[in-house]
Amino acid sequence: MKVFALIMFVGSILMVPVIAAPPEGPSYQTVPPKVRFVWHHVNIDSADMPLAAYQFELKAVQGDVTIVGVEGGQHTAFQKPPYYDPAVLQKENRIIIAAFNTGNDLPAGKNRVASIHLMIEGEIEPDYKVELTVAADPNGKKIPSAKINLETGTAK
Repeated sequence: MKVFALIMFVGSILMVPVIAAPPEGPSYQTVPPKVRFVWHHVNIDSADMPLAAYQFELKAVQGDVTIVGVEGGQHTAFQKPPYYDPAVLQKENRIIIAAFNTGNDLPAGKNRVASIHLMIEGEIEPDYKVELTVAADPNGKKIPSAKINLETGTAK
């Protein structure tokens, strides 16, 4: 009985390297994709007109980008996070953002209206398209000279 137990013990020790050995053939190793986080400040320049409302669309036209957060702007009129459509955000690689303020203290000129936080996977540098759908004054009239741009940075 002791001999049988000894043979079984030695046999199990010898089998461990065989069982734990990697399979024969090509070696495959999973390499996690490079992941980084960036933000984009969205600025609207309404020239000398007070900005009461805006809507814009941002989409990634190149790269593997996921929107992970949306913040409000710098002026008190737009400090709360703006409205966006979560259904579009989940289905497509774009976001439609809008905000309005009916108060009297409204910004004019270049102003950060939102910040968008993104997760970028992979080595491809993303390319974005931002389109200002509308910018309006307190009377609801379109501000034809309004311009939009993105200011990019890296999250720490």
